[in-house]
Amino acid sequence: MNTSSMLTDEIHEYWTGVANTFQWNKKWDSLQSGNFTDVNVEWFKGARLNITENCLDRHLEKRRHKKALIFEPNNPNEEAKFFTYGELHLSVCRFANLLKKKGVKKGDIVCFYMGMTPELMMGILACARLGAVHTVVFGGFSPTSLRGRLEDSKAKVIVTHDGSFRGDKIVPLKSMVDEAIESLNSVETVLVVKRTLNEIFMKPGRDFYYEAAIKDCELHCPATVVEAEDPLFILYTSGSTGKPKGLVHTTAGYMVHVGNSFKDVFQIKENDVFWCTADIGWITGHSYLTYGPLLNGSTTVMFEGIPNHPTPSRFWEVVEKHKVSHLYTAPTAIRSLEKFGAAIPDSFSMKSLKVLGSVGEPINEEAWQWYHKHVGKEKCPIVDTWWQTETGGILISPIAGLTKLKPGHATLPLKGVVPVLVDEKGVELTTLVASGNLCIKYPWPSLARTIFGDHERFKQTYFSTYKGLYFTGDGARRDEDGYFRITGRVDDVINVSGHRIGTAEVEEAINEHPLITESAVVGFPHEIKGQGLYAFVTCNDESLTPEVLEKQIRSTVEKVIGPIAKPDVIQIVHSLPKTRSGKIMRRILRKIVENDLANIGDISTLLNPECVDDIIKGKKS
Repeated sequence: MNTSSMLTDEIHEYWTGVANTFQWNKKWDSLQSGNFTDVNVEWFKGARLNITENCLDRHLEKRRHKKALIFEPNNPNEEAKFFTYGELHLSVCRFANLLKKKGVKKGDIVCFYMGMTPELMMGILACARLGAVHTVVFGGFSPTSLRGRLEDSKAKVIVTHDGSFRGDKIVPLKSMVDEAIESLNSVETVLVVKRTLNEIFMKPGRDFYYEAAIKDCELHCPATVVEAEDPLFILYTSGSTGKPKGLVHTTAGYMVHVGNSFKDVFQIKENDVFWCTADIGWITGHSYLTYGPLLNGSTTVMFEGIPNHPTPSRFWEVVEKHKVSHLYTAPTAIRSLEKFGAAIPDSFSMKSLKVLGSVGEPINEEAWQWYHKHVGKEKCPIVDTWWQTETGGILISPIAGLTKLKPGHATLPLKGVVPVLVDEKGVELTTLVASGNLCIKYPWPSLARTIFGDHERFKQTYFSTYKGLYFTGDGARRDEDGYFRITGRVDDVINVSGHRIGTAEVEEAINEHPLITESAVVGFPHEIKGQGLYAFVTCNDESLTPEVLEKQIRSTVEKVIGPIAKPDVIQIVHSLPKTRSGKIMRRILRKIVENDLANIGDISTLLNPECVDDIIKGKKS
């Protein structure tokens, strides 16, 4: 037997053992089929299950009275809410019956556009209970972004809030929904959960208050049995082309990998309290706030607020209040709190903490050290996890308390995951120490199966660059210990505060401004966000002052995409560097914003080489 088939056999043996720890209505006929060449990967074919029976029902005998969910509100003066596994099970069943009453059935798509309250978690689990497909749109996205996702998914029901709290602001979610679905025929029902009690418009026959509608719903709802490869959810992520990609995750493979990676990476014990600070609008909130903890019968904390409201001590207050043992957050949050000084976390004992986690982007060493010393008190291992929306769950990470740590290194792949580094031609770099493009060699269960409605785009995006490999879009280095260090994106996607933002999407939004001729957006190092957005724009009218134009551009981007995509820096230029075929040379613009002028390269072949000096002279610090 050759080495490759031996490795495949080991991988299959491993995943068989893992899968047997879950509850199935029927076991699989074949463990795994398909490959990265034909892009037809399937796992657990023939198996039947319902993921909520694994998240809730199977825990009821032993954990019915154990806390499943702790809800910590935006306002620290508002009381926290606690839900046991028994209570969460009943709430999910009741919500599922409400969705049934509104016509939702197996395979239907339900959209959630909400703040972080328990109803959001209950709602997505209710969908899974029915075999319906949930698609959560982050409440920070604009009505235009929401509409685009609704047009693509054809969701028939949308669940929202009257408004959501974000620090000292109220986000008027219901009115944003009204704007998004105007003249959109696919949305039949809008369910509104009361939260901020701001004044809203309710359209008779379409809009219903959740609290009134759920009163008559029964507390018992049998779980709908689904096939292993039936979709569980669609989650939209930015790409290097303008249109967001609706990534489809299927039920069994997602469940097996996410449940297992949560247990292994974090080394959770029965009485631990896990706090993932992510919003459920992102994959981290799906996998490690909701499904991962509940699949393991753990206690999970859901936080409505933001790290520095009403004071920069809020995170540490929540840790102490709820005796959090595992804190999983983003480097952006760490850096934003670091700037307030070490005295604040130093004033809290946080003795309940056992494990710290980092997610969303590579963590810089300074932030790692601060997190380790002032939050973990130099006693908590930091699991620096690498994964993506597309991967469903963690692929490379230390195992808490077992892996020797190196600041800034994701370290080693999890069992059953085979990462490789390749050069630009796709040749695998077999030396131990190497730098290259990070790919995955063999299928793993929680890989997204397709882009909703566009499998060809899925193939082209992830599997066409290097034949037979999944290309992550990230670069990485492997050191003498075999540890991986992620060096960042190698495509036109920028990681801003842990959120992937496609430059093409931002450029399209900027270009909607009537005075902008064209634009180019690149990333630059940002001390808080990790990467910021630097926009170069050409303008066909000089009637506005640069200050007014920049304000209008940011407003346009906020309206089209949302506040997270607003450029940090905008430079108005006479022209952009282009090849003779008209392609904008973003590589040159990146070198300029990074102050790496020595490596700009030969510009003599450009259509307009003279513009480069002008751009350099006008560069903003």
